Amino acid sequence: MPVPATSLPPRALLRDEVRTRLRDAIVDGTLAPGEQLRDLELSRWLGVSRTPVREALLDLARSGLVLALPGRSTIVAPVDGRAVRDAAAVVASMHRVAVVEATPLFTDDDIQRMREANEAFIAAHAAGDTAAALRADHDFHAVAVDRADNDAVRTVLALYGPVLERAERLRFSSDDADASAARHADLIRHCAARDAQAAAGVAESLWLDLLADTTPQETA
Repeated sequence: MPVPATSLPPRALLRDEVRTRLRDAIVDGTLAPGEQLRDLELSRWLGVSRTPVREALLDLARSGLVLALPGRSTIVAPVDGRAVRDAAAVVASMHRVAVVEATPLFTDDDIQRMREANEAFIAAHAAGDTAAALRADHDFHAVAVDRADNDAVRTVLALYGPVLERAERLRFSSDDADASAARHADLIRHCAARDAQAAAGVAESLWLDLLADTTPQETA
């Protein structure tokens, strides 16, 4: 008999969609640190079965956003100082690789995209819109990641980037966002000059500096 048609996305895509929804809810604080995550409640909220929810929670546990307590429950992980430090070191290295690879390949349109993203970042901060500032910052750094087109870099950033996004929310809701905008401008200048090493140094320091600019609580 013919296979019946279905409107549901393939299982892998459904899991990825669920993971994205849960990740975003954790990063933006909808699901707060320490909050218990019950797969039945989450499946009802998202309108999916429990299987993709469980798979997504396992993925998020590997990236450090979810904490599975043996024999107890699954919770939203606290903003852990050590986790942020570890993730920042890895993410900084990946952005350095992306910028080194991308800078010789940048087009004038790429440089303009960076300028526009930084302008959007500045405007969002001035308006007190932290969520928009985060989106603009992501768009800014995505220019180099897209141009480098390095699948390994993308994979690592997808895994560890969300851990830093919660720390970034603290940074971008403070005056430190002004310093970030200035560093963005430095990075644009070096990229426009096609100075890959100087640009990579600025890109890496932007993420390493996140450690000094945010002070998440340590967990036991």
